[in-house]
Amino acid sequence: MTKADVIAEISDKTGIDKADVTSTLETFFAVIKNSLSEGENIYVRGFGSFINKKRAKKVARNISKNTAMVIDEHFIPSFKPAKIFVEQVKTSDKAKVSAE
Repeated sequence: MTKADVIAEISDKTGIDKADVTSTLETFFAVIKNSLSEGENIYVRGFGSFINKKRAKKVARNISKNTAMVIDEHFIPSFKPAKIFVEQVKTSDKAKVSAE
């Protein structure tokens, strides 16, 4: 499912104009990006958490040049689904069919 499909489905289910849904969805994504870039996590009860994960400093190898390089510690964005969300997907018949 693409972002356009999500927008169309939300518009169909709520009766809100697609342009308004697009604007709202884009604003939602912007708020998540800005909050995570400022180090603030976002928790949505019953859905999940958008968090920053810390990656430790490590030595990596460039195999084509056979050299070592240091990658400093850094943060990456991550999503951790809520238990309710995970259980809903686990018990879904359609999810089981697509996994096989």
